[in-house]
Amino acid sequence: MSDKFSRQDIVNSVPQKGFFGHPKGLFTLFFTEFWERFSYYGMRAILVYYMYYELSQGGLGLDQTIALSIMSIYGSLVYMSGIIGGWLADRVFGTSKAVFYGGILIMAGHIALAIPGSLPLFFVSMVLIVLGTGLLKPNVSSVVGEIYAENDNRRDAGFSIFYMGINLGAFIAPLIVGTVGMDINFHLGFSIAAVGMFLGLVLFVATKKKNLGLAGTIVHNPLSPAEKSRTLKIFSISAVVIAAAVYFGLQYGLLTFDSFIAIVGIFGLVIPTAYFVVMYRSKKTTEVERSRILAYIPLFIASVMFWAIQEQGSTILAAYADTRTDLEFAGITISPAWFQSLNPLFIITLAPVFAWLWVRLGSRQPSIPQKFSLGLLFAGISFLVILLPAYFGGTDALVNPLWLVLSYLIVVLGELCLSPVGLSATTKLAPAAFSAQTMSLWFLSNAAAQAINAQLVKFYTVENEMMYFGLIGGASIVLSIVLFLFAPTIQRFMKGVR
Repeated sequence: MSDKFSRQDIVNSVPQKGFFGHPKGLFTLFFTEFWERFSYYGMRAILVYYMYYELSQGGLGLDQTIALSIMSIYGSLVYMSGIIGGWLADRVFGTSKAVFYGGILIMAGHIALAIPGSLPLFFVSMVLIVLGTGLLKPNVSSVVGEIYAENDNRRDAGFSIFYMGINLGAFIAPLIVGTVGMDINFHLGFSIAAVGMFLGLVLFVATKKKNLGLAGTIVHNPLSPAEKSRTLKIFSISAVVIAAAVYFGLQYGLLTFDSFIAIVGIFGLVIPTAYFVVMYRSKKTTEVERSRILAYIPLFIASVMFWAIQEQGSTILAAYADTRTDLEFAGITISPAWFQSLNPLFIITLAPVFAWLWVRLGSRQPSIPQKFSLGLLFAGISFLVILLPAYFGGTDALVNPLWLVLSYLIVVLGELCLSPVGLSATTKLAPAAFSAQTMSLWFLSNAAAQAINAQLVKFYTVENEMMYFGLIGGASIVLSIVLFLFAPTIQRFMKGVR
């Protein structure tokens, strides 16, 4: 915390009433994140189709398998970039500026996609959106925490309202951007995503001074002059090395789609492994905390398995919606992009039910490892469900869209067992000296999952889809059973954390 301002000073600078009984700043952050998620999920709803549709259809004409792999790597890099965004906010320019700069980069990325162009322009947009999301997404959540006092009992409800904004943006975007992008023109769809981010930026800039006060403006752990000089050297050397590696890789044919996907996949697994090793071996970690780190490892592995299935909703199942699903249903023509609205719709609908259920069960509710095992069970079942149409009707006939709806619904049941519980467990099991890094580690489980997916999706074909869904779904169910059986042991290693 800055020597000049305390946490209470920051809270006092924020008008504490004005948005459904919450601090006025929640209005600013709610709609900033709403529009950011609108732009991101709108873009994501049509991006995979843009990549593999033929040039005559307005796409880039990439091989479908390559497009699915790139989509997974894209998601993996977005989650990895949050580490850089969090560090820059904490050490260099504060969370508010991180949100603003991130929004600018995201908007620029969508504008690049909106320009009819070449494959290089597409990769420029990827870099811009990855970096922008890494700056904006983790830091806008951090500002939400800053507008409440530590003992303010409105905090949990405030985060619930904020996350409702995330899911509302994610729900609406595929219906609008997806319809325009698929029915009219991909680039017009990407333009709408850019406009969405622009609206979020305008609202943020116009209201932040009045509504947020000092929140987000304080650099909590600023670099010393010596650290600044050293960091600048490291960044400069790294940039030169990366640029040289890319140049020579392209010149000599070493940097290809496959090699890039493999490199990101290695990083997706090596980075979280390094986090665990550093935290466990640190002198700042106590014996109790080491035990909790060991308990966290199987939960992390379970999370990777879960997200590997859930995130295929925007890759394999998106392609399934486009090529295997009967899109004429009940007298209307369904856009394949609309299926991307199902996940946020089910979360908005069912999250209050799960919150009520856990409170209702009280001390009788499943333990943290048992909830994770339930998450894996539902994820596995969601993949077994989607292989049934091929089992009953073969791979030549188009599938009733309700099968896809059911698969998305079942995996959301698993997400509500695992995702919010995982966030809570991460804060409880984290070593005191590594609380922020452990939260980054939790998000890296998604990055690792999508890095693995980039390899998994290569094995999917319509002809072997029963085996594909069956093996992955079956593996998740087996891991669920193993985790459930070892839940009491894991619980003991958690040293009192429930």
